Formats: sequence, structure tokens, C-alpha cells
Amino acid sequence: MRVLIVEDDDAMASALMASVRSATHEASRVSRGADALLAHRDYDAILLDLGLPDMDGLDVLRKLRQVTDAPLLILTARDDDRSVVMGLRSGADDYLVKPVKLVELLARIEAVARRAARARGTQPHRLEVGEVSIDLDRRVAAVGRRILNLTATEYELLVLLARNSGSVVTREQILDALWGDAFVASSRSLDVHLTGLRSKLRLPGFIINVRGVGYRIEGSSQPHSPQPHSPRPHSPERT
Repeated sequence: MRVLIVEDDDAMASALMASVRSATHEASRVSRGADALLAHRDYDAILLDLGLPDMDGLDVLRKLRQVTDAPLLILTARDDDRSVVMGLRSGADDYLVKPVKLVELLARIEAVARRAARARGTQPHRLEVGEVSIDLDRRVAAVGRRILNLTATEYELLVLLARNSGSVVTREQILDALWGDAFVASSRSLDVHLTGLRSKLRLPGFIINVRGVGYRIEGSSQPHSPQPHSPRPHSPERT
């Protein structure tokens, strides 16, 4: 398991990294909230201090929860009830107060990682939403029998929306998933790829714009196992 430690105290960070690595996990450390927002996609779990030099840890937590569902534990000196409640309600999976026994910390990290793995469950091989079908193994998307000649980015955008069919996917979630940075990446790039995807789908009203929030595909997605007579795959174009 790859653990990202967000901690500005050098001595504390060194102790945490040594402990995590002693349990045969990988560990890396950043000291600023802004760095955590850029690095989080490469890790399976996040250990977050609330007292960071550039921004409050609760703000970092809220922004991370806009773009990732990775297990996230708060480790902080703040032990007041208000901070604990706010941290858990803002999306933290666990809340630990310093000082903490390192063996307990490791147990908590592994426990939330197991819960997250069970929640993810088995990934489907195929998605179907209305007339649209997506073969995830072959990276082929089609409307009925019409194969869509999508660019790689258009394909990833369609898969992201289809996986969350019926729910709004925020612009921040899309930018983070496709470009790796929800808070710096250009929204105009998203608009261009979304326009291209809509044009190729030729399904008016299929992708709904939720003004000021994001986008939603209406309808329930249906996961399927691979079909023996799927259309011959066409590899997406690279952007």
C-alpha cells in the first residue's frame, strides 16, 4: 500500500515514514496542503495533519474529498470535539490525536484500507447506459451498433460519467481524473473534449449540464461481463 503523509513537522514526518515502511508499505511525505492536492492520485491512503503552513488541513480535506475516495486519516494535535466532528463530517475515515502509538496508527490505516477495498468490490467489464455500451477491457464505446471513434480523453470522460450514471460528477472531479489537477487544469480543455464527445454520441440530452456544478448522464448504468461477440475493437485516438 502506498501512503501519502501530509505533515510539516520534520521529526514527526520521519517517525511516521519509518513506521509505515516497517510494515512493508511505501511512504512519501509532503509538507504543504497544495502539494497534497497535486500528489494524492499516486497513493492508496492519505495521512493528513491539520496544522499545515499554507492552508488549514480541513480545507485540504474538503478539496481532496471533491476528487478522491481514497482512505484518509487525520492525525493532529487538535483534540477538541468541534475539530473531531468537523473532520469526520468533512469526509475523514478516521481521526487520531497526537501523540499516537505507531502500532495503533498502522492498524487504523490498514483497517480503513480494507473497508475501502471491500466497498470498491469487483470492477465490471462492461457498462451500459441507455443506448450507450462500453467494453472496458477493449476500450470500445458504441451507441447501439455504431462504434464511436473517440479520442483517449473523450473515452475516459465517457467512462467516468457512465460509472456515475444518475449522479452529478463535478468539474473538479473530472479535471482531477483526466488531467491530474483539479485546481489548476484548464476548464476550457474539458469544454472542448465534452463538445467533441457530445457530437460523436449524437444523443441530445444524454449528458446533462448541471449549471455551476458539473455533468450527469441520466439513467442507471448496468455492469456486465464481457460478451463473446463484442464488436471488433477500435483503439481510441491519442490526444
